[in-house]
Amino acid sequence: MTPARQAERKIAMAFSGRSLRINRAPVLTLWAAVVAERLGFEQDEALTLGRAVAGLNAYAKGVSLGLFTPAPKEIREKRRKLAAGETLHVDLLGRAVPAARTPEGLRATSKERPIAPESVARYLAAAYGDALGEVRAAMMRLARSLPPTELARTAFHLYEQFRPKVPAGARGWGAKGELSVARIESLAR
Repeated sequence: MTPARQAERKIAMAFSGRSLRINRAPVLTLWAAVVAERLGFEQDEALTLGRAVAGLNAYAKGVSLGLFTPAPKEIREKRRKLAAGETLHVDLLGRAVPAARTPEGLRATSKERPIAPESVARYLAAAYGDALGEVRAAMMRLARSLPPTELARTAFHLYEQFRPKVPAGARGWGAKGELSVARIESLAR
């Protein structure tokens, strides 16, 4: 059995039917993708937006913990001007996600390159294992329980209510916590 398959099997066995031990990044990725779909984006577009939101969130958290040093202001300004007219920003879960129009549709970008929705789908499948369908369905029920405008306004706050609990600060970086499907469902109206 390959190491990747062993990891998938371990993840699948960790799913106890109603809860799962998982890192926050794939939870935020999936939730942001579900929210984007509810707001009208196509599934492939939503997957890339979800991945970008999680990446931007992780970067901001890493900076606040002193794990990353942001680029100097002058470089950020030059990059922003360079991308002007080539990208747009999609507001999702409190983040301004850079996105570009591609022949396949809108795609969030990372380091000025479009994110492949197939890679995000593989990432989520590996992270959730057998639990992906049930967790996604619960998140979709929660997203559909609100009008799109209210969901857009409250999506990150909802995430904070069901995300896995991990230790504060650097100790929580990359740590797994318990994700409860019942908790997600309880937030739906």
